[in-house]
Amino acid sequence: MPQHPFSGGFLERLHAGEPTLVLAIRGSRTTDVVHIARSTGHHSILVDLEHSTMSIDVAAQLCASADSLGLTALVRVPEREYGMIGRLLDGGAHGIIAPRIETVEQARDVARACRFAPRGQRSQTNMVPQLGMRPTPTRELNQALDDATIVQILLETPDGVANAEEIAALDGVDMLALGANDFTAELGVPGQYGDPRVHDAVKTLADACQKHGKLMILGGIGDRTILDALVPLGVSSLRMTGTDTALLFEAAQAHAQQALAPLTQQTRSE
Repeated sequence: MPQHPFSGGFLERLHAGEPTLVLAIRGSRTTDVVHIARSTGHHSILVDLEHSTMSIDVAAQLCASADSLGLTALVRVPEREYGMIGRLLDGGAHGIIAPRIETVEQARDVARACRFAPRGQRSQTNMVPQLGMRPTPTRELNQALDDATIVQILLETPDGVANAEEIAALDGVDMLALGANDFTAELGVPGQYGDPRVHDAVKTLADACQKHGKLMILGGIGDRTILDALVPLGVSSLRMTGTDTALLFEAAQAHAQQALAPLTQQTRSE
């Protein structure tokens, strides 16, 4: 499989089953976090605009920085916010994650927003960070960006899972993902990832992806025992190491406990 330009071999790594790490960014607002991602062995960043107040401008700067450092930059957009997709891709994003998709029509709208005519309806431009901001002829630019852009459809409801095979068959869709947090909430068993319906949903997505040559992503499950039991069903090798805000909390908590330990021991000895 030829390597997609600008994407750092991201899809190729996953299709080959190579471990691929992504760091989610929710709270950070400077490119320092992108440098940290690269220095710690990550292959990708996920800029989360669904669960943050981050502006499109900041998101684009993070993506452009990732592009310069050889990392793949994905952006999760808010639900149904198709209008911002082109702006993010123009600003340096390599791919789009569309949450809470439930129908084939919604997934098709996302895929078409990510690609130029005739495959889609992305508005024309001739200068993007991925091409060094060099004015580029339309034919050359369109093909390069269409081939490189990554589209992940995030299914988080029973209706979305039921339409997985038709969605996986769409041109321009590269990945299907199951959002286990929202899916279990929709089932009325929030956080109960061992529910057999989660297993069935993972298998449904994995089978659909295998049939149509797409990648299956599983998100939202931190329990290694449960995750390890689901991976053999056909889950790809993409692993999210954490979200910047959660990692900051864990580090701050650990350092606070470390700083208090000697004082606590001293108080007890007295």
